[in-house]
Amino acid sequence: MEISRLTAIITGSTGLLGSEIALALANAGCDCICHYNKNKEKAQQLVEKIQKLSVKAIPVQADLTDPDAVKTLFDTASTIGVPRILINSAALFSKEPLQNVTLEKARSVLDLDLIAPILLSKEFAKIIDDNFAGSEDTVAKIINISDVGGIKPWANYVVYCSAKAGLIGATKALAKELAPRILVNSIAPGIVVDFQPNLNDDQKKRQLDFIPMARIGKTKELTNALIFLLQNDYITGQVLNVDGGRCI
Repeated sequence: MEISRLTAIITGSTGLLGSEIALALANAGCDCICHYNKNKEKAQQLVEKIQKLSVKAIPVQADLTDPDAVKTLFDTASTIGVPRILINSAALFSKEPLQNVTLEKARSVLDLDLIAPILLSKEFAKIIDDNFAGSEDTVAKIINISDVGGIKPWANYVVYCSAKAGLIGATKALAKELAPRILVNSIAPGIVVDFQPNLNDDQKKRQLDFIPMARIGKTKELTNALIFLLQNDYITGQVLNVDGGRCI
């Protein structure tokens, strides 16, 4: 699918990875809906940076755990074009030993990391159906940002890893249900240098012991993988591990 001039929604665009994804899509020629929840200033700065690339961009605030806010997000997105790319990047990264898990803490992670992407995908699919009814061609893409922790879980992250494992399951289920008009895939990042600025030498060495490539990943390697999935029309229901072989 040629993605230039398409409208993309990037949830969690003010996050470390979300902002890089938005910039990568803008550089590929996409108009960008930059979702944020609380960081309005950073969202506006991102939008201004994107607009300098000669594409459209607007910031949109929404609490993704509120179904009404999800609908408003799509209504606003449609003001600059029918969204045909959805990147579910917003997430809550939570380290919580089992003994400290409460219903409230578990729900806060699951609501944002798993349930929100499902509800966003539902609203996205409705818009695609309304605008491309009868089409048997691929016209839209969903990319869910999962995590290697959803494949090889870690101790003390039971809720987070469960949410990301669930998102991988949702990716596969949605791929079956929404094909051929919408292709759904997931990227599972490993450790990325730009997102781990405070690793000391001992921590870095321990991480590298798990990675066959013997180095930490680069942000561009993640965004390149995302662009690849968006441009390929014969891949769906897959999880692309960008992890240097950590999950082998």
